[in-house]
Amino acid sequence: MISANNFINLASLAALAMLLVSMVLVLWRMARGPTAADRVIALDLLSMLVVAFLVTVSIHAQETSYLDVAIAYACISFLGTVALARYISRTSGRQSEKKQGDQRNG
Repeated sequence: MISANNFINLASLAALAMLLVSMVLVLWRMARGPTAADRVIALDLLSMLVVAFLVTVSIHAQETSYLDVAIAYACISFLGTVALARYISRTSGRQSEKKQGDQRNG
């Protein structure tokens, strides 16, 4: 029979491996694109995977200080995602206005 500590260690190692594979796949999606919105969504997903990774490391190491880092990272990540989304929406609005102006003049 497997003890509770061994089970938690094995489960956390398996979770860490799955999270690392997920991060690699998200990085591939971020590099591949094809649009800026896809990249922002991939960046947001990567941020949440990093938070999950930090929580899993905290469980594996039995150290609660990683949880503080995960909470702070999640807050900063949320603000960064909102800022990028607003930037993209503003630049896409300017581009559509420019295209409409070009069509009227052309």
